[in-house]
Amino acid sequence: MNRALPAVRLRVPTHEDAFAWHRIFADPDVMEFHGGRAAELSVYEELTARQRRHDAERGFCLWTMLDESGEVIGFTGAQPWEREWGPMGETEIGWRLGRAHWGRGYVTAAAQETLERLRAAGVPGVVAMVDARNERSIAVTRRLGMRHAETFVTPGARRAGHCYRLDL
Repeated sequence: MNRALPAVRLRVPTHEDAFAWHRIFADPDVMEFHGGRAAELSVYEELTARQRRHDAERGFCLWTMLDESGEVIGFTGAQPWEREWGPMGETEIGWRLGRAHWGRGYVTAAAQETLERLRAAGVPGVVAMVDARNERSIAVTRRLGMRHAETFVTPGARRAGHCYRLDL
């Protein structure tokens, strides 16, 4: 059964979005595959500032996701993979959504918009690095048409993950 996806708007994160992200991501369910708890507010302040730079320099970033009413509900977008392991130098697409909005299609709609923006920016392909237990995110990669490319083990947590790829 195909259902209509909700309207979603993406914008370059503002400084104020750091406070919203910090509040939304304080939910342990949201952070289950990201360390289990929200980072300190200063981490989100730095993250939103870095995303503004990415957008200015590259034409893409992790955008703030807004629902139909204009409420901040999370983020989606892309940024360079900058860790010392994994797909170094490639563009990773990612998302994180507030628990109250799960299961309604927001991430899929926002990720599809992200792929359109990345194509327009000339990005040749993307990866998604997903914890192997995160069935919700794995389902999103499938809806986007991504293919499972490899399995990896994260250096710190020693957890299995999957790298999904999509040529744009």
